[in-house]
Amino acid sequence: MPKTIFLAGASGAVGRRLAPLLVADGWRVIGTTRSRDKLADLHALGVDPVLVDVFDAAALTAAVLAAKPEVVIHQLTDLPPGLDPALMAAALVRNARIRDEGTRNLLAAAVVAGARRVIAQSIAFVYAEGPLPHGEGDPLVTPAEGPAGTSARGVISLESQVLAAPLEGLVLRYGRFYGPGTGFDAANGQAPIHVDAAAKAAALAVTRGAPGLYNIAEDDGTVLSDKARRELAWSADWRSNS
Repeated sequence: MPKTIFLAGASGAVGRRLAPLLVADGWRVIGTTRSRDKLADLHALGVDPVLVDVFDAAALTAAVLAAKPEVVIHQLTDLPPGLDPALMAAALVRNARIRDEGTRNLLAAAVVAGARRVIAQSIAFVYAEGPLPHGEGDPLVTPAEGPAGTSARGVISLESQVLAAPLEGLVLRYGRFYGPGTGFDAANGQAPIHVDAAAKAAALAVTRGAPGLYNIAEDDGTVLSDKARRELAWSADWRSNS
């Protein structure tokens, strides 16, 4: 029987590109969604879908325990299509809650279920001002008041929780997404990353790389992704055939 991955956020932009890669690699993938309407879509990707909310700690723990995964992947976000500016302020608050409370619930469930490794989505554009390009050891911004500060606190909470958890914790600091399902057809802003290359990084991190932080972005002089290229054998040029 194939080993299992619990993919939280399987119906999201990265999750939908990642799930088929994991299935093709021989994994049984248990994928979560909060939307009943997306269950059939996940099944079509080869995923065993689970309807669960990350804020329902008891239900989430039950789902992870039932899956008995070797690896848990955290690709949960709550952002509007195309990062609609009119909706972003509220979305950043919801997203920060996922990174804080949602991460806490998911990690607790992973530990109880005996998972070996957790891979979590973070972002590569909250570094403090300083010389470019930023490496993983550079400091992050000091959170201020307002939506940007709320977002930064969420990122800091997620990363610190994952790295302190009693399992192998890898944090992927993704650049700004573009490609299918993101709302952007082309690179958008500094440190861009195609969603296919982002998904491939997570797939590689299942079996490669030591615990720690990894920048995952194209080389535009903003951040350094040398560590991911070296330790994960990752390339920003990778694209899916589908």
